[in-house]
Amino acid sequence: MGKLFKISQIAAFLFLVGIFVSCEDEKEISSYSPNHWEDHYVGPKISAFIQDSLQTGKTYLSVYSHIYSISLKKTQNLTAMISLRNVSDTDTIYISKADYYGTNGDLIRRYFKKTIYLKPLETVEIVIDETDNHGGSGANFIFEWITAPNTPEPLFEAIMTSLRGAQGLSFTTIGRRID
Repeated sequence: MGKLFKISQIAAFLFLVGIFVSCEDEKEISSYSPNHWEDHYVGPKISAFIQDSLQTGKTYLSVYSHIYSISLKKTQNLTAMISLRNVSDTDTIYISKADYYGTNGDLIRRYFKKTIYLKPLETVEIVIDETDNHGGSGANFIFEWITAPNTPEPLFEAIMTSLRGAQGLSFTTIGRRID
């Protein structure tokens, strides 16, 4: 009876250890943190200035959070890295909107609360994790941006990747100005 009791205690201990080890904090969706942009937010004085004296534009960027493989019934999730690039080597640019939409056109998330700035030649990224398949095969971003009149437009690119064993898949898309 003593030996059976000891085995039961060991089994119960291992079960409890397994529960504690397997418990993890819930993962942020798409490596998204609302505080990620705080060091790039524009102050109120600059915000009023850029509204009055600079030109605006809007860019569409297609993104794939999954693609079809073999048929419509089999999909492969992808990690997407969205690159927001200031291609000017002299001027700061401003991005006032980075909204992510799903295949059906519904807004999934807004990536920052206020206008952000990018210094000359600076790049910032948005990462959509492979496990975040909310966007689907027809996901997209709309970016609104502000520049000085003769400053080059910002560049918006997406790189989608997936690795399965020894097989890798990757491709890119480039933003297109729509306004």
